[in-house]
Amino acid sequence: MLLTAVAALATVAATTLVAATPAQAAGPTASFVKTADWGTGWEGRYTVTNGGSSTITSWQVAFTLPAGTTLGSFWDATVSSAGQRHTFTNRSWNGTLAPGASASFGFLATGPGSPTDCRVNGVSCGGGTPTTPPTTPPPTTTPPSTPPTTVPPTTPPPTTPPTGGLPRRALIGYLHASFANGSGYLRMADVPADWDVINLAFGEPTTVTSGDIRFQLCPASECPGVESEAEFTAAIRAKQQQGKKVLLSIGGQNGQVQLTTTTARDTFVRSVSAIVDRYGLDGLDIDFEGHSLYLNPGDTDFRNPTTPVVVNLISAIRTLTQRYGSGFLLTMAPETFFVQLGHQFYGPGPWGGQDPRAGSYLPVIHALRDHLTVLHVQNYNSGPIVGLDGQYHTMGGADFHIAMTDMLLAGFPVAGNPDRVFPALREDQVAFGAPSSVSAGNGYVAPAGVQAAVTCLVRGQNCGGYTPRSGTNPNFRGLMTWSINWDRFYQWEFGRNHGPFLKALP
Repeated sequence: MLLTAVAALATVAATTLVAATPAQAAGPTASFVKTADWGTGWEGRYTVTNGGSSTITSWQVAFTLPAGTTLGSFWDATVSSAGQRHTFTNRSWNGTLAPGASASFGFLATGPGSPTDCRVNGVSCGGGTPTTPPTTPPPTTTPPSTPPTTVPPTTPPPTTPPTGGLPRRALIGYLHASFANGSGYLRMADVPADWDVINLAFGEPTTVTSGDIRFQLCPASECPGVESEAEFTAAIRAKQQQGKKVLLSIGGQNGQVQLTTTTARDTFVRSVSAIVDRYGLDGLDIDFEGHSLYLNPGDTDFRNPTTPVVVNLISAIRTLTQRYGSGFLLTMAPETFFVQLGHQFYGPGPWGGQDPRAGSYLPVIHALRDHLTVLHVQNYNSGPIVGLDGQYHTMGGADFHIAMTDMLLAGFPVAGNPDRVFPALREDQVAFGAPSSVSAGNGYVAPAGVQAAVTCLVRGQNCGGYTPRSGTNPNFRGLMTWSINWDRFYQWEFGRNHGPFLKALP
């Protein structure tokens, strides 16, 4: 993306405060831990332990939060609430506990208070014999929020679109929020209303393999005129009230993220959650570039990946989407090298020797397609790529946008193997990325060319030299650009032309 980023400073210092320890008892107990506390809110975890001599098949934990403390998102349980009283019920996979076994669930809360009057299966959380079993049966279809370190089978997922509140056609852009470059700093409040999704660039790791993601506003010494954090947060709220979505984008050109261990995976989840909660963001954008993703020798099937950096990323994102629910947006901005190049080359190949990064985004996209809101591949800074017509396509014109996007809408064999076809994404999950200006990236296409590509994909008209195999795609989502800042530098050419154009499409 020609992205230049500044390493971010620490955001939230987590503390662990143990509030209770389960006593030996004839039935289940529940202990509470504050796993993080950032002043205005905290993250809590309850652990249910079967202290009896027989297996239990379900559990409920109920507690009261004091006035002024509100429950936020939660995971690994369902919840029903009556005022300040909250009752958590096990999920389908963690309700059965053999003697001595445990299961945990977590949640976020805003405010200073802690839970009181805890009851597990109707009796004190310290232990006892329940008088009545839980009355709410656990659900049976929701997957666990923290999958095992191997990816579950990748049978075709449901096709129901996730809710997220996006318009039918969306204009998506990146805002240089944490650093400056030649385009200049732009305050959140000054982003024009044309932009439906604003991706904050960037959350970056403390080290490549730590998984510890940090984000802060650009320092005033680097970005004169930068707003205060309070002003930034207020501007985000104002955008959200206008129906806009603000996401944390992780990675970029300089933000290499390799989740090589499960510890890094868990740190990633905690640190990203802290940033999302701190600013009240609407979702997450994965912009892994460079050497963040790769495939190990022998990892040849995108449907069943085994490389830790891929498996752990999938697991981490599943946890985050489960934690925040169906309204949490997930977008991705890979380069063509990591997606469409997989049509020819996938990882190091069956005999080694190929670039291990080739096509390495495919298993991530495929495993998360039921959570994915929009995939907007960077159709720029790219070498020639073979399309579904068997021809090389070169960036810089409408044909490149059409051919690269058609591959996602029609599906394609991976590494030329007809038995390993990457399935087509839904139309509403697909957009494409284009540089906002000649300074923003190689492969700039003037507005007329970009709009010709969209018209071809949506209506089957103005297609030039490439005929889409996917046919017409009336629900095609829209356009992404790097970046909003560069667009301002060039008098808003991208947003001014493409925002109204997208909204006018039938």
